[in-house]
Formats: sequence, structure tokens, C-alpha cells
Amino acid sequence: MKRIIERFRFPSPNPHVVLSMITYWSGGLKVKGLLAEPAAEGTYDGFLYLRGGIKNVGMVRPARIAQFASEGFIVFAPFYRGNRGGEGNEDFAGEDREDAFAGFELLQSHPRVTNRVHIFGFSRGGVMALLTAIEKEQAASVVTWGGVSDMMLTYEERKDLRRMMKRVIGASPYKQEELYSWRTPLYQLERLKAPVLIIHGLKDENVSPEHAFRLEERLRQVEHPVETWYFDQYDHYFPPAVNRKIVTDLCAWMKKQR
Repeated sequence: MKRIIERFRFPSPNPHVVLSMITYWSGGLKVKGLLAEPAAEGTYDGFLYLRGGIKNVGMVRPARIAQFASEGFIVFAPFYRGNRGGEGNEDFAGEDREDAFAGFELLQSHPRVTNRVHIFGFSRGGVMALLTAIEKEQAASVVTWGGVSDMMLTYEERKDLRRMMKRVIGASPYKQEELYSWRTPLYQLERLKAPVLIIHGLKDENVSPEHAFRLEERLRQVEHPVETWYFDQYDHYFPPAVNRKIVTDLCAWMKKQR
């Protein structure tokens, strides 16, 4: 694992999963992330977990990473630059996408990871997942759950985020549309190779279902393989029991993508 600079054991909520805090190289910066490995010997597919939010909002949770690892994956979750002691600053699917790209490469170089690395994005992590899969054509599959697909739509819908987005991105989309279109993978889906699964609650007000609909429509326009799991009764956060069932189901879906 050439990109790793430091690695320390981290308390695991699951005795069958080993957690490590990782410092790794990304675009010349030292960035932090969490690695989860099944304790049982053997090789496993890689799983790149791309969180939502920004800074401490939506931060990676050890229990969540261990949950995916317990399904039979080696999971790496970048904190993104500027977080938990990492260098640089998050810029909301801008240059910080390099942290995801480097995380994908870290998994590829892991001695216990097969030649298959899957990508998962939740909320804002949806655009990160799609951008990474477009960049890394070797990706085995992509899952976006409650995922953003259009950054201009996020600006329009989330008035509470506009000040943050203008500060972090550099302007509003009405002044510099290119800053938002560059962060929007919908315009690059012709380059995507991996099959896509879209999961979305149709009562979601954090990331509206329109993001899922636009992504599905564009994928079908370019005749790309896509599966959708829409849930009428749920919003951005699913009840724990339902959430666990969907995790198991999506992991099974990933493993079937050959």
C-alpha cells in the first residue's frame, strides 16, 4: 500500500473487523481516513466509502464502516482533506475528489484486496462516487444512496447551504456556472464503465429525489446499466432495521457485478 504514510489501530465496534486510522498521500497532501478489514484471513473485494456532508457534518462513523466490512469487504473511507488533522481544505467535490481517487488506488494496492474495487457514495458522496468511477474505469460497481448528482440543483434546493457553497466553491452558479458543472458528473456519464445502483427515499428533503431521477435519466440516455431502488415511505435517513437490510442487499448486488 504505497500511499500510506502512517497507520494506527483504532477501536472497533465489531470483534470480527479490524479498524485502522490511516494517513495517506493525496495530491501532495497528507489526508486521513479509516480502514476496515475483516479479521478472518483471506482476500476480499475493496469498498471505497465516500461520505456526505462537509467537515464535521456527516463525518465517517466507525460503526458504519465496520458494518460494510462485516459483509465481506475491505473498506476505506476518506475523511477528505482538512479533516481530523489532515492537510488542505475540503472544497465540496472540487480538488478534494483527489482524496477519493487516491483512496481507490490505496485499495487497489492492498495485498488482501482482489482486483475488484467498488465505490459507494452517500448524500454529497454521491457526486464523489460518480466522479471517481468516471476517473477510475476499473471500478467494479457504483452505488449512490440518497446521493447528489447535480450541484447546481443542490444550490437551488438547499437555501440553507448557499452561503457555505459560495464560500467553499468560490461563487454562486449564477456567477460562475462552470464551478458547479465541473462538480456535476451528469455531463460525463459517457465515460462511465461500472454498473450503477441508485437508492433513494422519495420523501428525502436533504437531497431531493430529482437528483436520482436526473441521474437515472442520463444513464438511460447513454444506454448505461442502471438499477434503481426507490422507497416511497422514507426520507434521507432510513430506520435502522431497514437500513441494515438494504446494506446487506446492496452488498450482495455489488458482489454479483462481474
